Amino acid sequence: MFIINCKNYEEVAGEKIVKFVKTAERISKKYKIKIAIAPPQHLIGVVVKSSIPILAQHVDDSKVGSTTGFVIPELLKKSKVSGSLINHSEHRITSKEIAQLVSKLKELKMISVLCVKDVTEVKKYAKLNPEYIAIEPPELIGSGKAVSKEKPELITKAAEAVKSAKNNTKLLCGAGIVSGEDVSKAIELGSKGILVASGIIKAKDWDKIMSEFAKSMV
Repeated sequence: MFIINCKNYEEVAGEKIVKFVKTAERISKKYKIKIAIAPPQHLIGVVVKSSIPILAQHVDDSKVGSTTGFVIPELLKKSKVSGSLINHSEHRITSKEIAQLVSKLKELKMISVLCVKDVTEVKKYAKLNPEYIAIEPPELIGSGKAVSKEKPELITKAAEAVKSAKNNTKLLCGAGIVSGEDVSKAIELGSKGILVASGIIKAKDWDKIMSEFAKSMV
């Protein structure tokens, strides 16, 4: 799995998100790998009919109805959104909310990508059986220093922790990934995919960098 979190970067503002998603669709088809995009929340509706999975960047543990400003899982489902990131380091939530949301997305047959900062959290949350756990040390996010190079033992220990949970959860690696070499190393260390943001979004040539990452995965 190759997930690109667009955050709220200006590079994909407005209609530029359409070009970005079409590039991802093309690369996904060419290399036969699963690519998912998490666009800025307000742009989800612009690209939701894409041939690749579209994810929300955040979802709330709240109900359908009188809940102004909240992102509701059931309504995302009705809008053909495939799933959501949960507990990203830039939008952390409580343990109770995490458990409720993983359960809710599972019930709705949606993709859950639970973000954690260390191996302790991997062990804590793997038992919830989210579809993916993405380990991202906060200090390396957006740094250009890949966790696969700076802290390789973090990935191997996280992979062991996920495996020991004996469920279907798959490990993703994030933080500081900027090259195909970073991607290859993460896979070699036990990751089943990557979660990236600025390393792709801020590249001058989206096609070139996505292709580099995709080739490194296969």
